Amino acid sequence: MSDIDKDLEKDVREGASCEDPCDCGKPETPGQEYADAVDESAEGEAEAAVDELQKWREMALRTAAEYDNYRKRCVKEREEFTRYATRGLLEELLPVVDNFEMGMMMAGQDTSSMIYIGMSMVQKQLGDFLSSQGVEPIPTEVGQMFDHNIHEAIQSEPSDKPEGTIIRILRRGYNLKGRLLRPVNVVVAAAPEAENSAE
Repeated sequence: MSDIDKDLEKDVREGASCEDPCDCGKPETPGQEYADAVDESAEGEAEAAVDELQKWREMALRTAAEYDNYRKRCVKEREEFTRYATRGLLEELLPVVDNFEMGMMMAGQDTSSMIYIGMSMVQKQLGDFLSSQGVEPIPTEVGQMFDHNIHEAIQSEPSDKPEGTIIRILRRGYNLKGRLLRPVNVVVAAAPEAENSAE
């Protein structure tokens, strides 16, 4: 066999290993441009997916925070309700306590009588009950300045005391666990009228 035949046979064998004799010199990764386009599209989709994931994550965090606030508010409202559930009953009981104290003042004319001794025992029980419920009298004295947070001025009268000074206490006030239950009813000193106002 001649050298030409040998070369031709060698070329035919090499050509058989390549599907397209014209493409034998090209790289074996067909559609490289298509693959690049697919990669860019995949990157865009991945970025969009990450953005969407971030949006849902933020929404989940916001919802969790709102739920936590709601839960705390419910716990606080439940505690407030439990703490002040007896408020209405205690408000209705206070006039009874006032009348009882007036009866004690009348009975106090004879402190050795059995009526007075019995009423004193009941008064102590009432006081203990109110204390156990968190009810405390508001300390107020004649000569103290009027405080609109705890006092209620029923009337004012001319006085030589400074304007706004408490000159009489009409009814005791009470706090319920640090919150105002009933204000103290008082009479306060009015501003003195000008002596020469008619002139």
